[in-house]
Amino acid sequence: MDQNQNSSLFELGVSSDAKSHLGEAAKWARFLAICGMITLVLMVIFGIIASLAVSKASSEYEDLYRQQGMSTAGLGVGMMFVYILFALLYFFPCLFTLQFANKMKLALTSGDDLMLAESFRSLKKTFRYLGILTIIGLAFFIMALVTGGMAALTA
Repeated sequence: MDQNQNSSLFELGVSSDAKSHLGEAAKWARFLAICGMITLVLMVIFGIIASLAVSKASSEYEDLYRQQGMSTAGLGVGMMFVYILFALLYFFPCLFTLQFANKMKLALTSGDDLMLAESFRSLKKTFRYLGILTIIGLAFFIMALVTGGMAALTA
């Protein structure tokens, strides 16, 4: 009985309804991935422009900052680094989503089970990556709450 259950699981077919839904999901995934890539390019461009503007503005007020005991060195570069870091973090989910869409489309047109498995592998990588980023973000949020609470208690 166990053997029959395992063999039927591995011979799982994809119905025409499921193929239709997967094809639609692949189209939307492709659209979202392309929009994400465009957003990435705009983010990097905006980061460069903003860092140049901050560098120029901070150099104009260098004397004022020095009187306050602060330095403006690296403000623009730091800002550009942050934008590029966020763009890099956002790049991989877009890439994995685009891979899912392309491989799913190919799997549906060719009927290739291996390509179907590869497309789902790309989808798994997308969700794993986003899950890890979410865990990291939640950890930073909790650390900020604890730090803020400790600061409030000591004040």
